[in-house]
Amino acid sequence: MRAGLYVEGLLSPGVARAQEVHMLMKAGALDGLSIGFQTVKARTDGKTGVRRILEADLWEISIVTFPMLPSARVSNVKNARFFRDKETELVRTMRRAARMMKLSDRRTHR
Repeated sequence: MRAGLYVEGLLSPGVARAQEVHMLMKAGALDGLSIGFQTVKARTDGKTGVRRILEADLWEISIVTFPMLPSARVSNVKNARFFRDKETELVRTMRRAARMMKLSDRRTHR
């Protein structure tokens, strides 16, 4: 079972601060994530006391130097990809949605 939150982000092209952040991330000097959310549904294991967030409203994700949760890290930094046509982007979006639906379906049938 995989635990955690998987996200993909995009830094704003043409923004000087975004370019600086990108270079720091590529160098490994900036890799923390601050994740702002509100818990919608959670369950706490009575034996271990571990709280599992089952559903949350995601408010924001920021790149930070020191994350509150040490494991909240950027795992991969890529260069921006620009597509020549909207059809390519649509196919990519549909594949991503299909993966998300598979994950959701697996969790529902446990």
